[in-house]
Amino acid sequence: MSEAPHILVVDDDRDIRTLLGDYLQKNGYRVTAVAEGKAMRRTLEQTHIDLIVLDLMLPGEDGLKLCRDLRMQSQIPVLMLTALGEEIDRVLGLEVGADDYLPKPFSPRELVGRIKAILRRTAHMPRDPDLRQANGYKFGDWQLDNTTRTLSHGDGTQTALSGAEFRLLSVLLSHATRVLSRAQLMELVRGRELDPFDRSIDVRISRLRQTLRDDARSPRIIKTIYGEGYVIGVPVEQY
Repeated sequence: MSEAPHILVVDDDRDIRTLLGDYLQKNGYRVTAVAEGKAMRRTLEQTHIDLIVLDLMLPGEDGLKLCRDLRMQSQIPVLMLTALGEEIDRVLGLEVGADDYLPKPFSPRELVGRIKAILRRTAHMPRDPDLRQANGYKFGDWQLDNTTRTLSHGDGTQTALSGAEFRLLSVLLSHATRVLSRAQLMELVRGRELDPFDRSIDVRISRLRQTLRDDARSPRIIKTIYGEGYVIGVPVEQY
């Protein structure tokens, strides 16, 4: 039998850590619970974790920053907990790479249901994409360095991409001759099922086009194939 999924709970409220730890263990999960970001990073360095339940409001580094930093190097699924409940906070959580969110107060039973759904969706996704196969890509007048995650132009301009922008551009470049749908991009970039009303991929494509100086009315680098998706429209060289 395969080992039970290991859940990391990050919440500064001791009662919530205890409650979630006990409930998740009763439902067959292994659980590690910590109170803040440093302990979270230490646990991730020492132990294989299958999913993180991450509180948004934490002392020191908040959940948004921790999730953003995590996404720079890993695709471990994240379920964000928030007591704020405002739409903007939920959107921000998803924008930095959380796979789902759950507002407090919540039912532990619903939490388990959401954890099961996330693990089911991400079961066959690469957890930490191996970008070592390519040091980077040259395309048009641009070069993307996979080590520094820096985008460079032939005129010497360098741009540091956010984690989400880097993942999206690297996915497009690694599938340079293939048209990828919004749903496929969502799965490859974030490991989430596509909400039919979720336009975040389109927003990120628009931002990447601006960064790449690509004409939005007639893009040359990231082309839109209407009814199908997006594809890189210039030759791509891997190095």
